[in-house]
Amino acid sequence: MGESPSDPWRKERDELVDREIAAGGSVTNPDVIRAMREVPRHEFVPPDEVAHSYADHPLAIGYGQTISQPSLVAWMTQAIDPQPSDRILEIGTGSGYQAAILSRLAGEVYSIEIIPALAATARANLLRTGCNNVHVRDGDAWFGWPEAAPFDAVIVACCPKAIPPALLGQLRDGGRIAIPVGTLDNQSLLVLQKDGEDIRELKTLPVRFVPMTGEAGK
Repeated sequence: MGESPSDPWRKERDELVDREIAAGGSVTNPDVIRAMREVPRHEFVPPDEVAHSYADHPLAIGYGQTISQPSLVAWMTQAIDPQPSDRILEIGTGSGYQAAILSRLAGEVYSIEIIPALAATARANLLRTGCNNVHVRDGDAWFGWPEAAPFDAVIVACCPKAIPPALLGQLRDGGRIAIPVGTLDNQSLLVLQKDGEDIRELKTLPVRFVPMTGEAGK
């Protein structure tokens, strides 16, 4: 998988996936690894960050927001186990990178971004990169997207102090949610599965995400 005239960053992207994702052993799903190789992260960062697109760390995308590091995107994606027929809700669209990864793996992706200018940027990025099964709306993600529910999985890229009840309510029975919970300096990424009235914890990971704003911040 070498560099090509149409994708001059392919070599760097493959090296990132080989070094930080496939080699570590925490991400083993071949479809997730394939999606990480396919999606051009440089199309989802501001021009002044393009040179750093394939470093494994977060990058600023404006408005106090960041695009997550690729290895964490891959880990969270594998954790919710997306299937080709799934409807997935994403909270915190940002520039659209996580949604683009999910678009390669699921049937439909619904993504909410509270900052209208970022939502517009994400729509443009997703359209330009052919992610035609992603629906982006700007709004307060605390309330989820009730008219598109139920969802097979929910993935959250900002940190509330507690899990928004609407997100669990809009998750189908047997579905998974990956969500960071806590304060700015003490966060845990929880992977939970909804089993009827019970919520089962599958995995946890220490993380640092930007806070969820809107209703969550009140």
